[in-house]
Formats: sequence, C-alpha cells, structure tokens
Amino acid sequence: MNQVSSLKLPVFLLSLILAATPLNAQTDSGPSPATNPAPSAQPPATPAPAASQQPVATPSQTPAQSGQASPQVDEPVTTLQVQVNEVNLIFTVIDKHGKFITGLKRENFGLLDDGRPPTAVLRFTQQTNLPLRVGIMLDTSSSIRQRFQFEQDSAIEFLLQILHLNDRAFVEGFDIETDVAQDFTNNVDLLNQGIRKLRPGGGTALFDALYKTCKDQMLPLQETGAVRRALILVSDGDDNYSRVQESDAIKMCQRADTIVYTISTNISPSKDKGDDVLKAISDATGGQAFYPVKLEDVAIGFRNIEEELRSQYHLVYRPADLRMDGSFRTIYLQANDPRFKVRAQKGYFSPRPPQ
Repeated sequence: MNQVSSLKLPVFLLSLILAATPLNAQTDSGPSPATNPAPSAQPPATPAPAASQQPVATPSQTPAQSGQASPQVDEPVTTLQVQVNEVNLIFTVIDKHGKFITGLKRENFGLLDDGRPPTAVLRFTQQTNLPLRVGIMLDTSSSIRQRFQFEQDSAIEFLLQILHLNDRAFVEGFDIETDVAQDFTNNVDLLNQGIRKLRPGGGTALFDALYKTCKDQMLPLQETGAVRRALILVSDGDDNYSRVQESDAIKMCQRADTIVYTISTNISPSKDKGDDVLKAISDATGGQAFYPVKLEDVAIGFRNIEEELRSQYHLVYRPADLRMDGSFRTIYLQANDPRFKVRAQKGYFSPRPPQ
C-alpha cells in the first residue's frame, strides 16, 4: 500500500476456519468504485458511500455462503488505480495434490482484514495477466559450488519462458554481499549475460541479501498500474554471516509487496535447518518452497513457479477501519470448499500519513 494514488498491499494466508465472510460486495469496473457498507454489527470507522444494502460479509460460526455476482474472467489488469484505503491481494488456490484451481468466483472465499470483513470488494479477476517484476537471487556461496552451473542454466530457461512484453526481471548473486549482475530489463540476452557473470565463493548472508534486495530493488518500484512482484531464491537456506534477523527480512518483503518462492539446493535425502528457513520465508510471503530430490529437479521448481505466476487470482477490496499508523494488519483468506487451500501473504503494513 502506497500513500499516494497508486497503491498495492500484500496479504497473507493463515490455516484458520473463518467466520462466514463471503466476498459478495458489488464489483465496479469504472474509476470510482461503488462500495457496500460493512455489517451493522461491526461498522467501519470511516464508512464508504453505500451503493447497495447488501452486506459485504456477515461473520458467523457457519461456512461462508455464496453470493450472486460473477467474476470477470481472464481480464487484463494493467491500469488499475488504487487509493490509500484499498488493498490489492494476489493469491493462488490449490487442491490437496497441489493442482492449481481456477474458475472460482469471489463468493467462493471468506475474508477478514484485521479481524473484520471488508466494507467493499471492488474487483475480482481470475488468472490475472498482471505484468511481472521478477528477481532471480542465486546463492553464490562456496557451499553450492558444485551445483552452480546447473542453477544458472535453469534460471536462464525460466526467464526465457516467463518474460512477456510488459514483464521485467533482474538477476543477482549473493554470498556475504549482493551482486546485482543485471538490473530490471525485458532483454533476456542481458539477463543471460548477467547470470553467466556470477561466480561462487564466500560465506552466506541470506537474510541480509533478502532484506537488501526487497529494500533496494522491489520497494522503490514506481508503477502506474498493478503489477506482480516476485523473487525466486535459489539457496540451501543456510546463513552464517547475516546481521539482520530472519524476521526482519520477511517484514521487508511484506513491506515491498513481494512474494518469495524458494528452491532448495539441498538434495540430500533428509531436510535440514536451511530447508525450514526457506519454507518459513515462502509461507510468510505467499510463495512456495520447492525441494528437489536430485539436481535436475531444480529446473522443475522453476517451471512450477512459472505455472503458478500465470494461475492466480487478483482481488481488490476496501478494508474496514483502516488506520494510517504503519501497523501490521493480518488477513485471513480461505476457500469455502475445504478441499481447496489458499496461498497468500500473511498480512501487510498500513500506510503512514504524509509527513
């Protein structure tokens, strides 16, 4: 969420049985979305103008009920203007086998923002075609020296497949320091050259690298429309040099509205502490951790990420009682069908008032 007219907020998933909060507010396609009042039991501190008497969500102890509206399917969203009291949520739905679930409608989900239903759902689209802003972070520490060339090859193939006309990516190596070998560009040849320039060696400051990358590369991005920000972190998850904590790195990713996908380079039969670190980072930011069982599976991890980035939902809503105090707000998002699991970020920081 920015404090100006172009704002995007991350959100998150918790495995929680929600109170019934169906997303059945009115959707608007124009520049001044109509809004619905929150349920009378919990009115927002600053209510939006009412466009309908139907509540957005009604908390109860029963499963969320379906509404009547239909989503806009496969609609490109490239010029969405968002105000400071609106939240952008990009999320993925999978079944118990990890298969992506598409074709759901907004009334198929329950949502709470900071424990309260939103005052209005302004937009809901399936399989969004948002422009990508992707960073490839390759661990170049000594511990991955023997696997490094294969990781380079897999990253290059990923970029060749995923980058479309309006997408941009950068590549970076990190050990005890970060090395942005190629800044944001749509030119795959330049990205290829950047990846090939990276050389392994040194210790590992993973948390420092993640914190700095989100702060310096993702947070400053100025976009006129909604975009999807993602980092692909290829590492064994071990950290022996960072000054910042794991929690600090995660918070910076959340501030920068960035999803982190992790691909472990630990191909031993058993998981270690580093694998747990990678899972914690991806879970907190709405991404996913991949654990190859052999070196060749690293490329499969990249392909799975490519598929997921093109198989997501985009939801824009107006939260109730949004305070401009910079506090962290939790978001609970759940599919009403218990067979499905929603993967999203775990929360966002509200904006502070302009100084």
